[in-house]
Amino acid sequence: MVFISKILFFTSHHGFYTVIILLVFFGLLSFVTKKAWFLAPIIPLAILNGFAGQYLNAWYLNKYGVESTAIITSDVETNSTLNDMYIHDYEAIVRKQDGKYISTYFSTTSATIYPIENAIRIPQTEQHFPVKYIPGYEKNIVILYYQSEEGSNRLQYEKMAPVNSAKIKYEADRTNKEFVEEYITALEDYVRSYNSEEYKIKIEELKKELKQLK
Repeated sequence: MVFISKILFFTSHHGFYTVIILLVFFGLLSFVTKKAWFLAPIIPLAILNGFAGQYLNAWYLNKYGVESTAIITSDVETNSTLNDMYIHDYEAIVRKQDGKYISTYFSTTSATIYPIENAIRIPQTEQHFPVKYIPGYEKNIVILYYQSEEGSNRLQYEKMAPVNSAKIKYEADRTNKEFVEEYITALEDYVRSYNSEEYKIKIEELKKELKQLK
């Protein structure tokens, strides 16, 4: 498992060198066997690693890794950009199972984050955040962003967005059955994730209002 973790760390953090290795490996294989078709996998594998390397690493570490914590110690903005945003280089320390720390590094483009989504969520510096790694190769980590305090707060904020939107519509026109139903649905979705007696009471009040409108 450590060997696999090392390979995934290298391929997800060093895409250019991974392509070079693929060229050399399949080139030699084609030369030795005298079969040109061995060159065919190079481009597809390079593209696949570029798009899915981090996702595979995230899945592997989340499934087989053990939980611990890490702290980002350095956040340096580079001159390179991704989607019109500057890429950052990070340094971090990871707590091993014996309580000691080991250094690691990643960037905006190489950070491995779980759950897998089309977003890059990096915790702030100097704050402990949960990670997973394979014991024996702790420098390869997956960031469990939504289990961190910052991630939990963001998730709760995102859950509140449809509640606030539905509330505005409802308060603008309390006689609109569609608005009342939307408000109830948004509140019910919220309390499934976060226990709120205030919202539970509000749901019952809205259901009574809805019956009177029908």
